[in-house]
Amino acid sequence: MPTIPGSGLAKGLAVTLRTMTKRTVTAQYPDVQPELPPRTRGVIGLFEENCTVCMLCARECPDWCIYIDSHKETVPAAAPGGRERSRNVLDRFAIDFALCMYCGICIEVCPFDALFWSPEFEYAETDIHELTHERDKLREWMWTVPEPPALDPGAEEPKEIAAARKAADKLRAEEAKRAEEAQQAEQPGQAARPGQAGQEGQE
Repeated sequence: MPTIPGSGLAKGLAVTLRTMTKRTVTAQYPDVQPELPPRTRGVIGLFEENCTVCMLCARECPDWCIYIDSHKETVPAAAPGGRERSRNVLDRFAIDFALCMYCGICIEVCPFDALFWSPEFEYAETDIHELTHERDKLREWMWTVPEPPALDPGAEEPKEIAAARKAADKLRAEEAKRAEEAQQAEQPGQAARPGQAGQEGQE
């Protein structure tokens, strides 16, 4: 189909005319904060209690912008006769946001849910070296992480919640059984022992 001469100019002018008739809207930032989408990628928050220093996030990071230091501590045996165990203790967890490209791979590969996206975006610095934020700052950003969206009404229950509920129901049933046995033991025996009724009849 041949192109009509001047059609591109007409389309451009039409866009200009539509824009000229609309009211101008100015974002009053920073007095008015913008409404960010729920899955905004701002910064990365660290939930330190869940971190096991597996180093998976640092190894999978394509920019190598995650720095982790740790040491090992010996945990005494939980029961007599058991053996001691060793565990990793986190000393440093830092992210260089001057290198980070916000791909989210570290959050996806974390097997223990220690990293989360925060919508916080106001962290500009005058010095590029100050964009390396340590775990204290990452912990502060953790409290700005929004709650996860609710599941669909027809969605399956998460496996973790189902397993926890199954274990809780099993424990509750065991406690109820023990309580019932204890209650029966406290009540005086109403039924005669075997042979007792016969002996009373002979007397």
